[in-house]
Amino acid sequence: MHGACYRKGNGQPYANTRHIKGKPQIKIAKFNSGNKKRQFEYCVQLLVNEKVQIRHMALEATRLAANKTLEKTTGETGYSSRLRVYPHVRLRENKTIAAAGADRLSEGMRRSFGKANSLAVRARRGQVIMEMNVDKEHLEAAKSALRKACVKLPGTPSISFFENKKLENLSRHALHLLMLISLWEHWIKFNQQMIPKFVQL
Repeated sequence: MHGACYRKGNGQPYANTRHIKGKPQIKIAKFNSGNKKRQFEYCVQLLVNEKVQIRHMALEATRLAANKTLEKTTGETGYSSRLRVYPHVRLRENKTIAAAGADRLSEGMRRSFGKANSLAVRARRGQVIMEMNVDKEHLEAAKSALRKACVKLPGTPSISFFENKKLENLSRHALHLLMLISLWEHWIKFNQQMIPKFVQL
């Protein structure tokens, strides 16, 4: 079925293996790319501005487009990228036959629960889909790479960036705390930007 039929995540998400037998093969090759050991100066993030459902094939296309575009400028070790979401939701399809004599072979809408044929992510408004870490000299190249890659996603994504702080001497728990504070600050800033637009409407 066409991907546009799965953009809106209505109803209960089917992510529990007790109700659906069989799991489709995930199309995402890897979630982390580039130089994972080095710390970079800036972090560029790709966010969604609305509640939307994204299939795993669209996530893989976005990841490949962004990485291939940025590698032309920075090389394989001049950046690091990470997908921040995982496709837990299983999408079902009740396959029917539309040919001569189909009424003898197909059951129509009887027992139409369907079989799992794809995986997807239900992203909320303002959620980070992908992030790329680069140095200051490659900041504009990272923005351009994500701008070219966001056409693979449904909806109207946006791009934001912030400066990474030096975290060499901090403990692991302090790193997690700083990451949560940073995400909270970006969430507040995003809501402050979106509220005036809804008021105008």
